[in-house]
Amino acid sequence: MELSRQRDQALRERAQAVIPGGMYGHESTYLMPEGTPQFFSRGKGARLWDADGNEYVDYMCAYGPNLLGYGFEPVEAAAAAQQARGDTLTGPSEVMVQLAEDFVAQISHADWAMFCKNGTDATSMAMVIARAHTGRKTILCAKGAYHGAAPWCTPILAGTLPEDRAFVVYYDYNDAQSLVDAFEAHQDDVAAIFATPHRHEVFSDQIDPDPEYAASVRALCDKSGALLVVDEVRAGFRIARDCSWAKIGVAPDLSTWGKCFANGYPISAVLGGEKVRSAAKAVYVTGSFWFSATPMAAAVETLKQIRETDYLERINAAGTRLREGLQQQAAHNGFTLRQTGPVSMPQVLFEEDPDFRVGYGWVRECLKRGVYFSPYHNMFLSAAHSEADLAKTLAATGDAFVELRAKLPSLEIHQPLLALRAA
Repeated sequence: MELSRQRDQALRERAQAVIPGGMYGHESTYLMPEGTPQFFSRGKGARLWDADGNEYVDYMCAYGPNLLGYGFEPVEAAAAAQQARGDTLTGPSEVMVQLAEDFVAQISHADWAMFCKNGTDATSMAMVIARAHTGRKTILCAKGAYHGAAPWCTPILAGTLPEDRAFVVYYDYNDAQSLVDAFEAHQDDVAAIFATPHRHEVFSDQIDPDPEYAASVRALCDKSGALLVVDEVRAGFRIARDCSWAKIGVAPDLSTWGKCFANGYPISAVLGGEKVRSAAKAVYVTGSFWFSATPMAAAVETLKQIRETDYLERINAAGTRLREGLQQQAAHNGFTLRQTGPVSMPQVLFEEDPDFRVGYGWVRECLKRGVYFSPYHNMFLSAAHSEADLAKTLAATGDAFVELRAKLPSLEIHQPLLALRAA
């Protein structure tokens, strides 16, 4: 049964007139399956309601910011109390100092914190700090790794210049020799090596870091004076309560954070060690809304929940049940899934599906049954994903596998994806 899309369609038509392309960025549904809603009206816990009132169990969590549940009351109360006192003022509130103290206490490698708004702000700030600290220009990044949407790192090159990334050099993730080769080609000029906690490219399997690879990154930086930057914007606090690489015994010099540490309020951060403090003090980075107090109050409460509750264990338990349930259902219906990455950030792809028509077909059937998945991006679980949410999900996915099997001979490739690949 197709869901009503009348209001969503009307909003799309209005948006086309006043927003380039009707929508832009990673939340555009251009590459999503037909029938994916573009506009939403509200969220609560792990559930979303689209503009037409259709309800979904949401496994994108706003592409990561929803950690504890949409509308999580303790965070909302802290934010509302601060909003009543003042948000964007002529100077910051004292809550900024408290947040920095709490964050530094939470993250083992950190001695200081600076705050901004988006993940791109944080990674770009880390790059500037690394260059200020070392006096060098070259930044090493893994091929395909996503560090934001500034000209130096955006995956879409329209409007950028070769000069924007003239000093960005790429290596193969998890390949120590590739990293060494890239480093040695620029060894006198490497300011920083950027690393993601694990590889989480779109349209591909996630890959966990090899501890030897991670150790080699740290060793290269120690030997040369370059800085190790771990980009936690996507994975932060979904793998560990500390920096994700702390689990494999590797501490960065800088780490970048965003998405979930204020449970949906707009704030990001750069954390660093003592040796980089002077460089962080020297650079000029700022924004009119970077010092807003309401998101900082939300972050203080979110960090308290991270410290004091079993949020992570609940997320992992829900993610494990989802992964095991999908595996059983797929096998029962004659499909083979590739489920990769942490269970808290699952990537679900199909074997023998090179053009993604099977994955797209399945996600479309799930959407029709009230479960919001992505066919190409890693997903996210929150601490609000309850037993009832998982039961509804697995009932829907089981029916979706049955319907997919019946429609398999007639599935067509998603046309926008086909056009993108042709380009």
